[in-house]
Amino acid sequence: MKHWILAFSALFAISTAANAATLPPLNPDTEPNRIEWWQVEGKFGPMPEIKAGTKVGAVAKTLTNEYWRLLAEGYGIAGQEMGVEVTIGAAGNESGQLDQLNIAETMIDDECSAILASPQSDSNLLPAFEKATRLGIPFINVNDAVFPTAINYIGTVARDNGVRAAKYYIERFPQGGKFAVIEGQAGVFAARQRTQGFHETLAALGGDKYEIVASVPGNWDRQLSYDKADTILIQHPDLLGFYCNNDTMALGVIEAVKDRGRMGETLVIGTDGISAAYDSINKGELTATVDSFPVLTGMVAMDTALRLLAGQDMPRVVATPQALITKENYSRYKEIDIEEVKANLLEDAKQ
Repeated sequence: MKHWILAFSALFAISTAANAATLPPLNPDTEPNRIEWWQVEGKFGPMPEIKAGTKVGAVAKTLTNEYWRLLAEGYGIAGQEMGVEVTIGAAGNESGQLDQLNIAETMIDDECSAILASPQSDSNLLPAFEKATRLGIPFINVNDAVFPTAINYIGTVARDNGVRAAKYYIERFPQGGKFAVIEGQAGVFAARQRTQGFHETLAALGGDKYEIVASVPGNWDRQLSYDKADTILIQHPDLLGFYCNNDTMALGVIEAVKDRGRMGETLVIGTDGISAAYDSINKGELTATVDSFPVLTGMVAMDTALRLLAGQDMPRVVATPQALITKENYSRYKEIDIEEVKANLLEDAKQ
């Protein structure tokens, strides 16, 4: 039996490596081999039997940002429901690319059955991915940065984050006006896509009525984003709105807007749906956030990992939900049970 298991593992590793070598570079937003999160069980059936002793490693970007803590919470909820051991590791901050790599490689050496990884850049975890692939260990890219050779990806359509923000501003300001973007970290797929979605949607739907006067990196940092926003507001006191690639930056921008006496005149939209963003929306400060529901994303990612371990041929991309949250629909998604959130999102998806 032991020899058979070793032989099976070797064949799985060879097949996985060959698959990785033939796949085109991944763009999760346009990848045709995809499925929506709510369609998985209908197509693949209930979760297959899980082998005793299964251990899943999860590599977070950092746990200093609530979004990544909530994603880890989703891993834990799903792991507990399915009787799977979950090990979570994270870099100390969002610039700890080498720390992340060391964590991922340690999890592989500790014989984790699968790895769920949210890389800090599009390349920093590639050595760990390649090592896992050689060993036949599923190494699944979960949200945000994207390594182009990834075999499986779980997350939102990043470009649509920016699209939703732009459409909100077009509806709110049909006369046109000036806007600015606070971008995420350079070299990160999600930051590029969110920014591009905002720029292109304003141009396509609004034409020359809408001017983006600045599009500058905030590097996911609240203070840096405050500083960048303050400079933009000095240069453009008639600015109508900011779009920020995450909520941490958006909350810094809100402080700059307050300090410049522009509350209610310069709007701010963030991305991620962290609790502080919801609280700010409820207080009438932050205009909106594009929530990508990290707890549910973590649960979907764990489900995908276990299905892969059971031998199911999952699509390359499993797309997870998102929604633009404003004060008007705040209560539909805030402070309710995760099963109620899932039900509401399922209703949204089928509309």
